Amino acid sequence: MNAENYGSSERLVTAAYVRQGAQGRRAHELRLRALLEQGKCPEHGWDESTIELFLHELAIMDSNNFLGNCGVGEREGRVASGLVARRHYRLIHGIGRSGDISAVQPKAAGSSLLNKLTNSVVLDIIKLAGVRTVTNCFVVPMATGMSLTLCFLTLRHKRPKAKYIIWPRIDQKSCFKSMITAGFEPVVIENVLEGHELRTDIEAVEAKIKALGAESVLCVHSTTSCFAPRVPDRLEELAVICANYDIPHIVNNAYGVQSSKCMHLIQQGARVGRIDAFVQSLDKNFMVPVGGAIIAGFNESFIQEISKMYPGRASASPSLDVLITLLSLGTSGYKQLLKERKEMFSYLSSELKKLADNHNERLLETPHNPISLAMSLKNLDENNDAAVTQLGSMLFTRQVSGARVVPCGSVQTVNNYTFKGFMSHANDYPCAYLNAASAIGIKKQDVDVFLKRLDKCLKTFGKEAKKEKSVNEISNSNTGTEQLED
Repeated sequence: MNAENYGSSERLVTAAYVRQGAQGRRAHELRLRALLEQGKCPEHGWDESTIELFLHELAIMDSNNFLGNCGVGEREGRVASGLVARRHYRLIHGIGRSGDISAVQPKAAGSSLLNKLTNSVVLDIIKLAGVRTVTNCFVVPMATGMSLTLCFLTLRHKRPKAKYIIWPRIDQKSCFKSMITAGFEPVVIENVLEGHELRTDIEAVEAKIKALGAESVLCVHSTTSCFAPRVPDRLEELAVICANYDIPHIVNNAYGVQSSKCMHLIQQGARVGRIDAFVQSLDKNFMVPVGGAIIAGFNESFIQEISKMYPGRASASPSLDVLITLLSLGTSGYKQLLKERKEMFSYLSSELKKLADNHNERLLETPHNPISLAMSLKNLDENNDAAVTQLGSMLFTRQVSGARVVPCGSVQTVNNYTFKGFMSHANDYPCAYLNAASAIGIKKQDVDVFLKRLDKCLKTFGKEAKKEKSVNEISNSNTGTEQLED
């Protein structure tokens, strides 16, 4: 509705009522205008009617929604199912062009605008979360692993002699495979045990660079968010090494946006040394469906190079999902989620420690890990080799998802590389343990139900252990009696 249409409406409905309706519409339009002019996430979340109005306005800017449009090309935004069209708000053309995922599409102005606004809003949120000096980012419709691969492939053209990637060990398959898929050889740097924590061996990283030669190293591939007792890499020290040897530095920040500590590490690393790009998952940090990531960095031209490396157009679904989510939350809503996550981490830590003490276990001391916790399972491991994995199965069948049990001595081969002690980030971590994390969106009820069910499972094991011990004692007693009679 424009001024002309409102004027025509006054012939049918009382003018005062029409003006009141126009003012209501104006309130929505003022929000849209602020977004378009500032390119920042609004402080307060929008209602769904405003968001849907905005998306419909974008959709009618795409050629597939033009009245009377005649398409004779091979890709004209045709959709067979009305349900599918509505699911995507009729934004069918996707984002980017064949040569650049960030490029504008001539016949999809609305989808192109969606893409540009999403990247701008996400950049605003990354700054809000703690990386103040980030200069550029873009949403890519791939999960973290493939997004890391895209970064490595971009570096290939800058460092044609390189064949190795220095990688402080983190037992997570996708980040390891991201290097293999890009055609490089991962050089695994084992972590060092400091107390209960597994930390970056800085001396080993530098020694390996010297041994291989800086020119043969594509980059250092470090990690922030991870499962305890592994803690975020020493990003500042790694960034300084990378700057000193003129080696690129790519950071796997998979679920680190929700942690002020992880974001501070990235900010500090970029301040004192070198960080070329950092990659984060959309679903883990913004509570949207799986399938998207954000590639961000401090050199605008390098981030643009990465976007141009993406072959072809791309799905707009991840961009659409995260834009809707951030407009719904606003910066105040997202800040509140971050605050609640941090509070739940403290609560989970204190309550899990109490439970561990009750079962003669201990909460491992990992103060450098701001998201994940680990509780020892020494008693289970000593009583029964299979008990640790059985505990994991028991929790899963009792509808506890996300908890990980890590036995000692597990061996796993990934792309012809054998990891000893797989899942524990070390060849021989001293004990088996259980992981639980306080991630964005977690509620007190989640923590309470998890602890209650874990307690029941551990009590079940305790009863079985006592029963087995009693049977063994009776058996030993009978054997001793028989020997005396003989």
